[in-house]
Amino acid sequence: MSYINLRGHQTWSVEYGVDGAPVLLLHGGLSSTESFAWQVLPATENRFHVYGYDRTAHGRTGVREGFYHFEFQTADAIAYIEDVIGGPTHLLGHSDGGIIALLVAIKRPDLVLSIVAGGVNYSWDCGLKLGLDESTFEISDEQRLKFLERSPDSPEWQERIIRKAHEVWATEPNITEAELATITCPVLVLNGDDEVFDTKHGVDLYNALPNSQLAIVPGTTHALLKEKNELALAIINDFYDHPIRGQLTEEIAPDPD
Repeated sequence: MSYINLRGHQTWSVEYGVDGAPVLLLHGGLSSTESFAWQVLPATENRFHVYGYDRTAHGRTGVREGFYHFEFQTADAIAYIEDVIGGPTHLLGHSDGGIIALLVAIKRPDLVLSIVAGGVNYSWDCGLKLGLDESTFEISDEQRLKFLERSPDSPEWQERIIRKAHEVWATEPNITEAELATITCPVLVLNGDDEVFDTKHGVDLYNALPNSQLAIVPGTTHALLKEKNELALAIINDFYDHPIRGQLTEEIAPDPD
């Protein structure tokens, strides 16, 4: 793990796993690769060569102009895939990371082998339940310490980044169902049954994707990967074993003779 120069910006990059096909981890908003990786490595590191990077204004990667908007973050992801991975990759993203995965597949389908999209909304107009008030921007001592330990930016940036995130979430993303229909790679939509958006929105995402699978994990929230980690990992592993919709049914179908 180290900093790399990603087209002029110092970006924190990590690699794990075996010498296999690549998978890129895309962490959620206001998170980091370090915080996300432990939740999904058991489903990836023994079968893939795993890549991850802290997105601009996240974790150990600093702020630069234009940060947080999804178009900006998608361009960064494409740059990382092209310059670091060097070819098509599986994408595994949660929340904002899953949104970015969908956008990469729309803009550059040649770079995407499959997508696991956990806790993902494709439109800001999805019944998003953020409970926004001034307490949202209160930063605990633990959060301040973590920012100071990781970020190359000065401490006053922490609240500005949080406010920027909520500003963006109020108007983005704006992916249409027609755009989703152009994503032909296998996609797993993995949501909790008590998400921060309407359950129907996740079902609509699944229905709009031509080669998708849907898993709604009972008794979980947006943090389903933490709350029922073993179950979520089993679902992800099964998706990697049977990425094509209906594939498992065909495998176990009785011989017609």
